[in-house]
Amino acid sequence: MISSKQQVLSRIYGHGKGWVFSKSDFIETISNENITKALSTLENEKKIRRIDRGMYDYPKYSELLQQDLSPDIDQVAQAYARKFNWRIQVSGDAALNILGLSTQVPGRFIYLSDGPNRKYQIFNTTLEFKKSALKESGFKYSLSSLIVQAVKALGKDRITSSIIDKFKSQIDSKMNEKILKDTASSTTWVYEVIKQICKGNS
Repeated sequence: MISSKQQVLSRIYGHGKGWVFSKSDFIETISNENITKALSTLENEKKIRRIDRGMYDYPKYSELLQQDLSPDIDQVAQAYARKFNWRIQVSGDAALNILGLSTQVPGRFIYLSDGPNRKYQIFNTTLEFKKSALKESGFKYSLSSLIVQAVKALGKDRITSSIIDKFKSQIDSKMNEKILKDTASSTTWVYEVIKQICKGNS
């Protein structure tokens, strides 16, 4: 019989380093009481890290810095969306930062949401959800939303070959076809840019 702790740990390891999660990610197969105990034990064993009330991550470790890296903010946002069953859409400025296309170091990341206005302090970063009518939130992959919002934030006239190359450097080539299919309903000029990003990206 596999223990609840082993079930939880197996799922965490399956998602890999950087994954952010809450109890709701395990509730379908494990009782609330057993999840609480398992997460508490794993936190005490320093296998996971508590990053906010009821929110944890499986932190990435930097050999260069000899310490755990800060939580992946997009992963945090996605975890809150799953927890509260919100649909969310990253704002353009946040998308540029997450993809490394902005030189500014933000203290705040904004996501649009069909849920209530909420703010969370994740270490030194504020994660804010703003209630809004979402225009483009039906993407299967969060990376698709990031790319679309970043392209729109830059604007048609600022898309250069250098910018295309920067996008390519941030995207695993294995995602090319998935992103192309996922974003096919985007505005025509945005999709033309995405095709340049995804084609020949290897």
